[in-house]
Formats: sequence, C-alpha cells, structure tokens
Amino acid sequence: MISPKSEARTDGAIEPRKPSITEDSEDTSITIDPSTLLPELPPVPKANATLIGGTLDRIDMVRDKLTIRLFGGGKESFLFDPRTQVYRGGKPATVADLRAGERIYLDTILDGSTVFARTIRLNAARERGTSQGVVLKFRSNGGGEIVLRDVLSPNPVDVRVNPSTRVMQGDRAVSVSALVPGTLISINFTSEGGGRSTATEISILAQPGTQYTFYGQVVHIDLRTGLLVLNSSTDHKTYEVYLPASINPDEALQPGATVKVVTDFDGEHYVVRNVSFNSH
Repeated sequence: MISPKSEARTDGAIEPRKPSITEDSEDTSITIDPSTLLPELPPVPKANATLIGGTLDRIDMVRDKLTIRLFGGGKESFLFDPRTQVYRGGKPATVADLRAGERIYLDTILDGSTVFARTIRLNAARERGTSQGVVLKFRSNGGGEIVLRDVLSPNPVDVRVNPSTRVMQGDRAVSVSALVPGTLISINFTSEGGGRSTATEISILAQPGTQYTFYGQVVHIDLRTGLLVLNSSTDHKTYEVYLPASINPDEALQPGATVKVVTDFDGEHYVVRNVSFNSH
C-alpha cells in the first residue's frame, strides 16, 4: 500500500535527505594570543645595584646568560630576561645588539640565589673611515700621534696611534718609526667623537727618496703643468706622476699609450725619472 501523501519514484530508488549547510559557528573566530598563556614575570627586586664592567666573552640566548671578562681579571656569568633594559650610547637597544668582544657595563642585583643584570649599557658605535695623505710629523708622546696632510682637508689632521695599530708596508708589518715626515700613507680609523680619531691600520704607500716604477696606460697628460695620469696595470689604480722640466717628452706620449715610468717620490709627488714605451 502507498500512503496517499507520499510520492512514488519511477526508478524505485530512495534518496536520503541532505543536511542543510549552515554558516561557521562563532567559536571558529576565537583566537588566543600565545603570550597570554605565559605567566607574568615578577617585577625586578628593588635592591642596590652593583656596577660591573668588562668585555663580553659569550652570550647564551638559550639559557639567557652573559659571560663577561671582567676588567679586573677573571670571568663571571650573569642572567638576563625580558625585564633587562639595554642601552647603547644612552639610546634603547636590545640583547640582539650585543657582540662578543665589545665593552659592556652591567647594573647587577642579587635575585634570590642568582646574579641578575638589571641594566646593560654599551658604548655608542664608533664611526669608521679611511683617509690618505702625507705625514707631516709623528709625535711619540703617549701611544703616538700622526699629524697628516689629508688630500681632502685644507688643515692638518691629527690621528692617534695605539699599541694595537698595525703599520703595513706591502704585505709585511713594520715599526711606527717608518712613519717619517713625507711618507705617503693610507689610514683606516675609528672616530671617537670630539674630533678624536684612532688609527686601526696604516699602510705605507711611498716613502721620500724611494724609487717607484709604474706600468700602465696613459689616461691624461698636461704638458703645461707636467702632470701625467696613469692607470696602473698592476693594481688597476690611478696614479699622478709629474714630468720635470728637464725631460722632453716623446711625441708618442699621448693618452692611450702603454708605458713604463720610473719615478722618485720626493715627499710630495712621484717625479718622473724615465719613460719608456711598452708595445704589449
């Protein structure tokens, strides 16, 4: 028998009723900030701080621990956490700014049985630069000081030298006594503010009375001033040499010519002694 309210299908198949699709429940829109699951750190204990100074030897970001080489000798470790305040040159910084080997100062307190770094202070980052010029004078007072006639400055420049300053001539280290007046040098230095700079490395480029030979291509020539500009085939740098009035240059000495130039450095310029042409 068939109920009068039912509808028979011709194929005899019964299709199950499909559930209706509803919007996502409100629960799926709820997000949890993982940081809220962490317990809050207690405030830093109010205790008298002890100032510790030294050089940062190692930083352990897993155990939140600093190891310091103390200025008075020895090593000591200190704990830190997000409550620790870090400053560089008086400006806020982070623990990620710490670098092994730099000077560091800590305000430390005893937190239970551990020594905790309440504040970490770093020196302001030093500016680095390079300069080139001729030594006018070398003063040996203290660690030493060079008075330099810089190619970019109208006034003499003073640069400090300390025991860690390296003085190089070519690929070998030499004594600071090699920095005689008239020596052409290149300097790498750090600026400490207040117009004070300290040389980290000095390279001797030329010494007065020394003979230097250049191989390269003529870039420019000015017979009126005697200026001859060469592009060295050895180190690919540009050098200015000067033709004295006693040399009558060959007509072939033109831009593009490949030459060998023998010079004497007089403390001011490379003065040409001889010019020969190279066909290669």
